[in-house]
Amino acid sequence: MSVLVVTGTGTEIGKTIVTAAVAAAAAHRRVAVLKPAQTGLAPGEPGDVAEVARLAGAHVTAVELARFPEPLAPATAARRAGMDPVRPYEVAEAAGKLAADHDLVLVEGAGGLLVRFDDEGATLADAARLLAAPVLVVAPAGLGTLNSTALTAESLRARELDCLGVVIGSMPAAPGLAERCNVADLPVAAGAPLLGVVPEGAGSLAPADFRARAAGWLAAPLGGDRPLG
Repeated sequence: MSVLVVTGTGTEIGKTIVTAAVAAAAAHRRVAVLKPAQTGLAPGEPGDVAEVARLAGAHVTAVELARFPEPLAPATAARRAGMDPVRPYEVAEAAGKLAADHDLVLVEGAGGLLVRFDDEGATLADAARLLAAPVLVVAPAGLGTLNSTALTAESLRARELDCLGVVIGSMPAAPGLAERCNVADLPVAAGAPLLGVVPEGAGSLAPADFRARAAGWLAAPLGGDRPLG
């Protein structure tokens, strides 16, 4: 796989940290991370791709296509800022150019799979289709995750997109009953394997520690050595 699209079942569930872990596990490869739309940050503030590069290492090329100041869905944020939205073809073109001189391109979406890029209803799923790229779904650990993961996977299947697997974006150090059961139930809900479990607070680790541990959080399809779930 040269291009992998990273989406989530919602927002603030660990997509950026999972993206960083995948990039860190690919330290021997040339990796690019592409963020089509960064929202909620002013010019000059470090965004998600900067965080991925900080955690994963100097082998990462970080690219952001557009930035909108308000913390809203990309279409709404672009409209309110009077700025042009990001279009799926622009995402596909940028990812294709990066793939020409990188071994792996990670495209990290904003929010969930069907969050709108523009007022015509284009989404990250449309970019994934143009790229013919597999999609990795990041999900939370606790109650409610089975339904949102099943809905995301169903949306991928309806669009004939390949769900590579699921990664839990933030697993508590002392998981409760729901979190423990969801480790087994998430692959069933997704119809795809569990490819990783990232511990809560992983993004707070020193970068060297993060890089040393990342492979242990991920299964082999993502470059790690965790047993496939």
